[in-house]
Amino acid sequence: MIIGGHSIIYSTSADADRAFLKNVLKLSHVDVGGGWLIFGLPPAEIAVHPGDKNDQHEFYFMCDDIDGFISEMSAAGIACSPVQDQGWGVLTQLTMPGGGKLGVYQPRHARPAAMSAAASSSSARSPARKASGAKKQTSRKPAPRKAASKKKTVARKPAPKKQAAKRAKKRR
Repeated sequence: MIIGGHSIIYSTSADADRAFLKNVLKLSHVDVGGGWLIFGLPPAEIAVHPGDKNDQHEFYFMCDDIDGFISEMSAAGIACSPVQDQGWGVLTQLTMPGGGKLGVYQPRHARPAAMSAAASSSSARSPARKASGAKKQTSRKPAPRKAASKKKTVARKPAPKKQAAKRAKKRR
């Protein structure tokens, strides 16, 4: 069924913000044509909060050391807001080159296990793949073949019936 999520950040300076995600945050990415980059994300989670209206969404990155993260951003010339203790985590906002704010927090709340690719059925491919007939790409390498081993021949004892027959022959 669900095989992933796709988040969108709107920006008045998309090229600068793409360069930031690629070069400063060092997110994996693919160029889907014409320099249009789609970035990979670390494991993610989603929560539903009560609100006064629908269609409001927020996106946060999570880190394991907020102070270390702020130091790295400072060294890269990226401004971060003062850390706020929210109880569920400690939060900062960085200012992207395009001027937009992006929340980053160090969680204190329990985290769900990441969904695995094995959990989604193999028939749950994207409609675009189904329509185009494109094959699913995989990074698995075939298992290396084992070299033929020399088998040792081991003398085996005859089966019990054969042993009894041999003994009977010897007695005669």
